[in-house]
Amino acid sequence: MGSDELIANLFRISQTEQKLRKDNIQGEIEANKTHYKIGRNIREVIAKNGGTMPEDLPTPKKSLKQLEKEKEKNNKLKR
Repeated sequence: MGSDELIANLFRISQTEQKLRKDNIQGEIEANKTHYKIGRNIREVIAKNGGTMPEDLPTPKKSLKQLEKEKEKNNKLKR
């Protein structure tokens, strides 16, 4: 996940949390609906501003799991 996708995800999460609190939305179904609507709105903003949609961003060469394993291995070697 690149920085653009990470930022969009964090923004979506942040906006959803604010909406849930502000509107006192209760229940899993309503929370999921709200989460979906916010995500759709953010995708619309990305598209409207000419940004790259998350599914069109390049796929990293290594997974997060691979990077974590490498970091752990490097930390062990440094000790």
